Amino acid sequence: MKFNVNDKVAVIDDVITGKVILVSDKNIQVETSDGFTFNFLPSELVVIRESQKELSKFSDIANEHLLEKIEASSKKKQPKFKSNLKPNKLPPMEVDLHIQNLTSTTRGLDNYDMLTMQMETARRKLEFAIKNRIPKIVFIHGVGEGVLKTELEFLFKKYPVEWYEASFKKYGLGATEVYIYQNSK
Repeated sequence: MKFNVNDKVAVIDDVITGKVILVSDKNIQVETSDGFTFNFLPSELVVIRESQKELSKFSDIANEHLLEKIEASSKKKQPKFKSNLKPNKLPPMEVDLHIQNLTSTTRGLDNYDMLTMQMETARRKLEFAIKNRIPKIVFIHGVGEGVLKTELEFLFKKYPVEWYEASFKKYGLGATEVYIYQNSK
């Protein structure tokens, strides 16, 4: 493409526009509306022939054409992917409530603050699972003194769920498996 002095140009891979002030064999010097000058290769620029204001007169036509293309492409048959797993064989959602997984540092946090953070995370994850119709969650709480486990059981009583000890083989003693009852709609 040939560039001339005073051509309005735009940079292809950037948000710079301006006017050509110098054309040499390999470089084109562009001055932006802010008064800055930059050197570009001809392959990095494109001449702006129509102003954006002029082009916007036809934006409704362009948008209709674009909408038609989108509708046509969505009508094409797209492959559907199916899982080989049956719904009751899907792996459960796992939520690890160990404090080191919830925050980068425990500096300045006492036991109450840490327990509150763990319970808030458990509540959010449980409500997320209910909202998204996830049938099973495993809360990994660890063994410890049992305070977090007791608080979790108190939380579970507020929701339509049943809970059991999770698989000892997979999680050891420090996990609780929660089954969520969903309303069929």
